[in-house]
Amino acid sequence: MDKKILLVAAFLGITAIVLGAFGAHGLKKVLSMEQLATFEVGVRYQMYHALFLLFVGTFAFLGEKERSIIFYLTITGVLFFSGSIYFLATNTITNIKTKFLGPITPIGGMFLIMAWSYFFYVILSKKQ
Repeated sequence: MDKKILLVAAFLGITAIVLGAFGAHGLKKVLSMEQLATFEVGVRYQMYHALFLLFVGTFAFLGEKERSIIFYLTITGVLFFSGSIYFLATNTITNIKTKFLGPITPIGGMFLIMAWSYFFYVILSKKQ
């Protein structure tokens, strides 16, 4: 599981950098400043959670089951939160109907909160 977590963390980091550069350079002329700022929020949270998974994958304090739970909560959260933001921010140029994605963003946020909360709980409940 550790290798899987680290590979996904690296992939999220790579794609966050690519999407950030694409947003800053490729989308600058076709999106409004507000849309670009929204897109950047998705990139930022994706990178935060790439780093979080990198830490989770190397943190010896966590057991395999605990890592797995945090991993799946985080991946679901990033896909829902950042993924929906990317589509919502670019809907004027993609012509994809994105109205249904509005509620997906906060659901993704809740998954990210659950991942961090579970991480907090695990650390708090472990005996030294």
